[in-house]
Amino acid sequence: MRRGAAAGVVAGALALGLVVGGGAAWGITSVLDGHDRPQVSDAEWPSRPWSDGERPTMPDLPDGQAPGGRTGPGSSDDSSGTGTTSAQTATPASDAQQVGVVTIASTLGYQGGESAGTGMVLTTDGLVLTNHHVVEGATSISVTVESTGQTYAATVVGYDASADVALLQLTDASGLATVTLDDDGGAQVGDEVTAVGNAEGTGDLVAASGAVSGTDETMTASTSSSGSSETLSGLLEFSAAVVGGDSGGPVLDDEGEVVGMTTAASVGGTATVAYAVDIVDAVAVVQQIEAGHAGDGVVLGYPAFLGIGLGADDGTGARVAGVLDGTPAATAGLAAGDVITAVDGTAVTSADALAAALEGHAPGDTVTLTWKSVAAGTSTEAAVTLAQGPVG
Repeated sequence: MRRGAAAGVVAGALALGLVVGGGAAWGITSVLDGHDRPQVSDAEWPSRPWSDGERPTMPDLPDGQAPGGRTGPGSSDDSSGTGTTSAQTATPASDAQQVGVVTIASTLGYQGGESAGTGMVLTTDGLVLTNHHVVEGATSISVTVESTGQTYAATVVGYDASADVALLQLTDASGLATVTLDDDGGAQVGDEVTAVGNAEGTGDLVAASGAVSGTDETMTASTSSSGSSETLSGLLEFSAAVVGGDSGGPVLDDEGEVVGMTTAASVGGTATVAYAVDIVDAVAVVQQIEAGHAGDGVVLGYPAFLGIGLGADDGTGARVAGVLDGTPAATAGLAAGDVITAVDGTAVTSADALAAALEGHAPGDTVTLTWKSVAAGTSTEAAVTLAQGPVG
């Protein structure tokens, strides 16, 4: 699947299709499938595929249109009535602006799609900073240094979904150019800034200029389908024509230093409004991940994965709504309608209880599952080896 010019709004901290209160979309990530456009039905895509029963929606946008009525590069739409700045005002990033900036392509193996975003190289041996939502649901990740054309496989070192921060490690990387982080006290209101990113997921780094309009901002994102919400705080607010694919890219000050990481943009109203994670906050998460300290929102590595979707609780156990092909659950013989009643001999009475029982396990661990087949009226116990799941 190639990266194309379609853009979609995808998951945020709760792995839900999020829309910011007041008309902003959290997650400026292009999501592509085999037809280079999101193909989402009412069945909704699984977020952390079926591991938690959540299945978020994502808007299906018209050809060439980015979130919020903005038009993508190479197209125009004067009839939207939003007054939002067109992405056509952005320009190709200069050589200086591209230093340490990479494009990211994530394969969403259990969703049948691919997401495209941006990242920043922090170390010469390939530690890369990006948004959590850029890699959420990924079963494989590739990172390209566009200035050299070199592509690397990448793994997730850790992430904090509530901060929308993820840290990747490139495989066999060395001698990479890195971004320069701001050490002058951060951005202030009125400062001119430039967002650099993989606009529309094309693999071409584009620069969009603007100015800081707020610091330490709080943004509440919610999904129209379920009403769930998540709040990001300490954000930079700025004006720039950011579009799908820019997520995870740097927001540069007038000295070319990184003051923030693009994470959201408006999808309505009369002006372009973008949001970025303050680089100081992003680096704090990175340091916790590097130190190997899980907790306070930080998750290290990949989750253990059973490969089921869960239905409504009825107090008798964790009811299986569906099973993904090729997963440990499928291999063990679990089927839709079965009810998991125990893990390693400990009773399970709900989906939450099942999640708690599996939470401390790592990929490769073997657990003993007990379940009832409602259709057959039988009970089964089997050893199941948990797989490496997609990024949570």
